[in-house]
Amino acid sequence: MVSIDPILLTLLMFGAMLTLMFFGVPLAWTLMGVGVGFGYWIWGPDSLGIMMPSVFGLMNEFILVALPLFILMGMILERSGIADDLFEMIYKIMGGIRGGLGMGTVVICALIAAMVGITGAATVSLGLIALPAMLKRGYSKQLSAGAIMAGGALGFLIPPSLVMILYAFLTRESVGKLFAAGVMPGLMLAGIYMLYIGIRCYRNPTLGPPIEASERIGFWQKVVALKAMILPGALIAVVLGTMAVGVASPTEASALGACGAMLCALAHGKLNVTMLNSALFSTARIMGMLMWIMIGAVIFSKIYIALGAGQAIVGQIMAAELSPYLVLSVILLSYLVLGMFLDDSAILFITVPLYVPIIKALGFDPIWFATLFVLAMQSAYLTPPFGYNLFYMRSVAPPEVTTGDLYRSVVPFLAMQILGIVLLVMFPQIALWLPELIFD
Repeated sequence: MVSIDPILLTLLMFGAMLTLMFFGVPLAWTLMGVGVGFGYWIWGPDSLGIMMPSVFGLMNEFILVALPLFILMGMILERSGIADDLFEMIYKIMGGIRGGLGMGTVVICALIAAMVGITGAATVSLGLIALPAMLKRGYSKQLSAGAIMAGGALGFLIPPSLVMILYAFLTRESVGKLFAAGVMPGLMLAGIYMLYIGIRCYRNPTLGPPIEASERIGFWQKVVALKAMILPGALIAVVLGTMAVGVASPTEASALGACGAMLCALAHGKLNVTMLNSALFSTARIMGMLMWIMIGAVIFSKIYIALGAGQAIVGQIMAAELSPYLVLSVILLSYLVLGMFLDDSAILFITVPLYVPIIKALGFDPIWFATLFVLAMQSAYLTPPFGYNLFYMRSVAPPEVTTGDLYRSVVPFLAMQILGIVLLVMFPQIALWLPELIFD
């Protein structure tokens, strides 16, 4: 066995991983290669005895059954036409007020997030549906695109969030508690976005003019328009409600959600063999990618922990007697910087084995930190130059909306995301109140 300083080992392992990713090696092979390579270097062939039980143990993780079912639910709903009905409802109900379509778009994004759990789904769907409609009615390009991209990123926080399921798998935290912790911060951010859009359009009506008087409808017609909420509302109640009251586990709720999504597609006349085949193929492709990444992450983290590097880092930080909030600030800042270049899966699997032991040693609530992590990932999805929602929007935006418009459109919403992080740090109960109410 080779003896090496744990701090140097940490630098070598993470340095090797970032170098391989810089040269374009896929994340799964990077994690596996670094883990296997360093394990063999330190222990030789005996390292296989450490890695293989963990890999086989991964296949027995019951919570991972929820992943393909939630993904399938999202794939079906994305193709079901629900987003069209929801935007038509918002157009009728909120179109008559300044900025109403922008605020309504944020509401739709929150609803889609609560049904789908996939961040890109709302951005792409509403980029195709809402953006042309808002531009046609004289809305600002930047305000419209920014509202859709920021609202689309709410899928990170509002359950069922796939990122939270992966985080729970890595840290052994309760998926139900993580889901509950994301609800209030997600609604808080949606409210902040709507308040911002409303104030800006009230002060400058040209940014988001109301629809023409001839297109507006009466009160009872607006009530009738709410029928578009019946199916989405029922699906949200089934998936989240059964988990909240303890009737179903997240895995069981995911199965109910997948069945409910097929019923929604059937009600909209969109359920057919072609659509179902497309949804299943997309689900299999995403799950294949995630499973290889998780195998790599298990190997990497098992070797890293077995070498004692994590405990050494925690010991060094505790010995330095740094302010816990200073350490937390550095961690959150690193997430924002990494988010400019890496996707959420890469950041999750790279940093969680390193950061979570530090957070626990500093005495922070792990559920609260998980919510901060997810909020930071949500911000990363909007951060230029490589924020994923920027590319999702670029792929569906009309030609008159330039890449520069998209970059400028996210700046105020990024500021609101950072405000949300600050509020969550100052008032942890924003995240912890609901899980404590439901589970304690």
